[in-house]
Amino acid sequence: MALLEVCCYSMECALIAQQNGADRIELCSAPKEGGLTPSLGVLRSVRQHVAIPVNPIIRPRGGDFCYTDGEFAAMLDDIAMVRDLGFSGLVTGILDADGDVDMPRMEKVMVAAGPLNVTFHRAFDMCANPLNALQKLAELGIARVLTSGQKSDAVQGLTKIMELIAQAGAPIIMAGAGVRASNLSLFLDAGVQEVHSSAGVWLASPMRYRNSGLSMSSDTQADEYSRYAVDGAAVAEMKAIMARHQAS
Repeated sequence: MALLEVCCYSMECALIAQQNGADRIELCSAPKEGGLTPSLGVLRSVRQHVAIPVNPIIRPRGGDFCYTDGEFAAMLDDIAMVRDLGFSGLVTGILDADGDVDMPRMEKVMVAAGPLNVTFHRAFDMCANPLNALQKLAELGIARVLTSGQKSDAVQGLTKIMELIAQAGAPIIMAGAGVRASNLSLFLDAGVQEVHSSAGVWLASPMRYRNSGLSMSSDTQADEYSRYAVDGAAVAEMKAIMARHQAS
């Protein structure tokens, strides 16, 4: 059966994903940034309460994937922390200024990760030459690549995703970005073996008192009184679709 990875932004979300059949979790913070490194407290609580495989993301900030020396040093420290906490894998990605895989830094990442399996995230979708990048990632020993096929969502990028899957000796290609129950069959029918979904929903804050004229965000239009959560029903529906596809 195909594998479902769910992107989670809290311990509570990870528990919901697990309870509804997720096979693996990508653990992040900051959903509006596209996922940043979780805090130590979140990492520890997830290790204590979640039994399925969890791969924390190692990403020090939003924006591009070309990092300063200080940012890279912090990434190596975070990798050591994730390894020492006993996680089975991690998610990261580093590019150079020309849009190529930053091989010197990624080699250091692989050494720091040690036995952990490493997923190269959607930095791959920002690289200049995806087939060349895939070959380099294979040389590094990357376990899998998360990609939308260099398009804004994986449905639009499915042709490129299948081209990547066809490359002999390549890491596992995991389709992600806009994957949901309504289009999951497209990926299963195409032979994609791993899919990544946020299965997310924004929930209203339980706060009764609200100062609606003030925002804590640099985006003055941001809603301070909603928060991201995993939709357990959506996870369960996707797993049911996978089971039916496997049985057919």
